[in-house]
This record gives sequence, structure tokens and C-alpha cells, in this order.
Amino acid sequence: MAVRMEVPATTPTRTITAVTSMLWEDLVKNPKKEGAGDFISRKKIQCAEKMIRGAFVELYRGLGLLKTYSSLNMVAFTKILKKFDKVSNQQASASYLKVVKRSHFISSDKVVRLMDEVESIFTKHFANNDRKKAMKFLRPQQQKESHMVTFFVGLLTGCFVSLFSVYAILAHLAGIFKPNSERSYVEIVYPVFSVFTLLSLHFTALKYRDAFLICTTFMTSVVAAMVIHLLLRASGFSPNHVDVIPGILLVIFIFVLVCPFDIFYRPTRYCFIRIIRNILCSPFYKVLMVDFFMADQLTSQIPLLRHMESTTCYFLAGSFKTHGYETCKSGRLYRELAYVISFLPYYWRAMQCARRWFDENDLNHLANMGKYVSAMVAAGARLTYSRQESHLWFFIVLITSVVATVYQLYWDFVKDWGLLNSKSKNLWLRDDLILKNKSIYYMSIVLNVVLRVAWVETVMGFRFNMIESRMLDFLLASLEVIRRGHWNFYRLENEHLNNVGKFRAVKAVPLPFRETDSDG
Repeated sequence: MAVRMEVPATTPTRTITAVTSMLWEDLVKNPKKEGAGDFISRKKIQCAEKMIRGAFVELYRGLGLLKTYSSLNMVAFTKILKKFDKVSNQQASASYLKVVKRSHFISSDKVVRLMDEVESIFTKHFANNDRKKAMKFLRPQQQKESHMVTFFVGLLTGCFVSLFSVYAILAHLAGIFKPNSERSYVEIVYPVFSVFTLLSLHFTALKYRDAFLICTTFMTSVVAAMVIHLLLRASGFSPNHVDVIPGILLVIFIFVLVCPFDIFYRPTRYCFIRIIRNILCSPFYKVLMVDFFMADQLTSQIPLLRHMESTTCYFLAGSFKTHGYETCKSGRLYRELAYVISFLPYYWRAMQCARRWFDENDLNHLANMGKYVSAMVAAGARLTYSRQESHLWFFIVLITSVVATVYQLYWDFVKDWGLLNSKSKNLWLRDDLILKNKSIYYMSIVLNVVLRVAWVETVMGFRFNMIESRMLDFLLASLEVIRRGHWNFYRLENEHLNNVGKFRAVKAVPLPFRETDSDG
């Protein structure tokens, strides 16, 4: 069994070629004036020195990877032969290991000698014969474990709980959530703050401690802004000025997202921006798993996108100056934007399916595209029904929503999760399960069905006051994010098991013969 490892693409040969070309162009082809030319040449020589030093570092690390590759393969051979001895009741591994150990790939010390030579040259020419300094460049720096993330997670969690308690008391004293309370608070402040809350429910890209840190930072900042907002309102400040606070918070977080400095998880932030770019430009980019996986998350964040649209409209239209929130809650443009935003996540996902069908010529992608098209039709029907209630539109909503829901449930369970297999040894699940407790799968199936039919609330005609309606919308949006979290786990589990089945990822490779029971 060979263990695959990737060696960096940068090589000293390429670097030396590039450096030679650069210096030749500077010194021969493009002679400079006296004085200025010396400065430019010196600058380019420094650049060339940096490039050569980087090439030596890459060479050294590549040799280290090759040495590790040899060791790993030796370990793999040893384990394979031990398992062979165990299942075949033979002691043949010793003779095979002798042959393997004598092979040039294992016995050669050429890699070690080359590493020593690189160390010597690098120490002499780039570290002033200081070996300790040279090894800092040549050996990759190991990240030190720090408890700062854990500390700040605990600190910010405590701050969030305390601030939220203060906010609840202040909101109760101010009567914010009473039926006859001022409508502008719910229409203006709620959409912005709910954006951050829904985002905090959906962080999954980072390590668990980092994700908790980001979430607690989000929620602490949001609740702190909410407390400051209520305190300023209670102190008699003009609503025209106080209601700018949510917009300021939104601008701060957008700036952090695009901040070019290497702080606040810049690689993750920029990776997120690149993925969003790929999604927005569908189907013009080749679709990778991370792209369609993120696009699926956006289909569960349509309420968040609607809130962002209304918030952007409110501040760009200058409504916060006149306190006329109705500007962004009525009119033809608002209605059309509601349709567009409700369609966009499904449209992006459908275009990704079309691109994958074009690239892979797999009809399953066209069938998957049909699921998102049915979701677009159902979303449009529900939006229209909410504005012009009639028996005709009620039946259209009912039919389109039922079709879309059945389509989605089938795809969730059968295609994405690999469940509902009638021939499985695990009743209506699949043969391979990562979780030992099977009841969790059945509970998730039921939960997914219940949350998939949450659209029933929009057609049942329940009557709520404005605040209760907003709270219900937020609850349903949060439950959809939770449902998506369950979907994420089982989708990745099924993907991993499929990769294992095709030996793209290794869980256990079956032997070409049946194992016999052995006490050894």
C-alpha cells in the first residue's frame, strides 16, 4: 500500500531560471542610467536572493516529505504483512520484510545526505554560519497550543448572558414588545440584529473553538449594541440618531470581513469571499464540493438575505433621517426584490447543477436541478399568496409546496443522506453508519420532515400582531438553520462513506480472501 503525499510545486530549477532571466533582462537588455541603474540592480539582486532562499526552503521541505513518504510506506508494508500473518495463520512476514528493507527506496540514505548538504549551503550563505538561525527557516514552525481562544470563548459567553439579561430587563421596562409599542423598533432594529443572530447559528467552517469564539463575539457585540440602543432611547436621544447604531455595527462587520490585514482569520475570510464569488457567478466557474455545499447553506438563509435587503434599503434611501421605514416596505420595487431574493439561492444552486451536468454528463445533476426549480416555483407562489389571498392561489400554493417538499425530502433522505434503503441491514437506513445509536438517525428523519413542512404556517391564516409575527418568523428561520445543520452532518457522513467505498478515502480495505477466526 503506497501512501500518497504531495510535494510543493516550487523547485530550485524554476527559481534559478526565473532569477537568471530577471537579472539578464535588467543588466543586459535594459541598461539603466548611471546611479539609478545601480539602485535598481541592487534591488533586483536582493529580490533574487530572497527567491533563491525560498527555493532552498522548499527543496529542504520537499526532501523531508520524501523521507517521511519512505518511512510511511515501510510502516504500511509492516502492518499489511502482520495482518496477512494473522488472517492466514502463517509467519511469512519476516522473509518479505527482509526484501523490502533491502530495497533501494528504503535503504538508500541519499535523501538524508541531500538534506545535510542543503543545511550546510543554507547555513553558510543565508545565515552567516548560524545553524540555529538557518533551521528556523528550513524547518516549518510548529503552532503552539494556546488557551487564549478558550479563555475568550468563556469570557464572551459570560458577557453575552449578562448583557442579554440586561437587555431583557430594559426591553420589559421600556415596553418594546408590547402590542401597542412603537412599530419602528421592530421594523428597523430587528432586521439588522437578526442578521447577526442567524449568521452565528451557521458558522461551521472553522475549528470548533474558533467557531465558538466567532459566535460569542458576534452575539456579545450584537447584544451590547442592543443594550446601548435602548439606553440611548431611554435617555431621550433622537430616534433619527439612535437608529444608526445597527447600521454602524453592520458596516464594522463588513469591514472586518474584507479587511486586508492578516488578522481575524484572514485565510478563512478570503476563502469565504472566493466561494461567494463562485456562487454569484454560477455557472461560469467549475463547481467544487465547497461551492455547492455553501450554496446549499444560502438556501436556508433566505430570511437573512431579506433582512439584509431591507436594511440596506433603509440606510441607502436615507430613511433613518426621516424615520420613514415605510419607504422600504412598500412599492413595486420592494415586491420585485422580495421575489428576486427568494429565488436567488435556488437559482444559484440550480445553475451549479447545470454546470456539473455539463462537466460530468451525469443526469442526476439535472434531476437535482429540478428540485431547486420546484422550490423556486413554490416560493414564488407563497409570496404571491401572501399579497393577494384567494382560493385559486391557495390551491396553487398547496400543490406547488407539496410537490417541492416531497421532492426535497426524497432527495434529502435517498440521495444526500443515503438512507431509506429497504435492503439495508439497518432498518430503512444504510449498511454503514458512523453513529452507533441508530435512533438518532430516525429522530433526524422525523425532525427533517417536520421542519421541511414549516411552510404550512404561511397558508393556515394564523393571525398575530406585528411583534408576534416577527418573533415567529425568526423562530422558523432559526429552526431552518438547525435543520440545515443536521443535513450537513449526514450529507458529509454519506459523502465520506461513499469515498471509502470507492477507496478515495480509507476506512478499511477488504482483503482478497475471507478472514478466518483466530485467537491471535
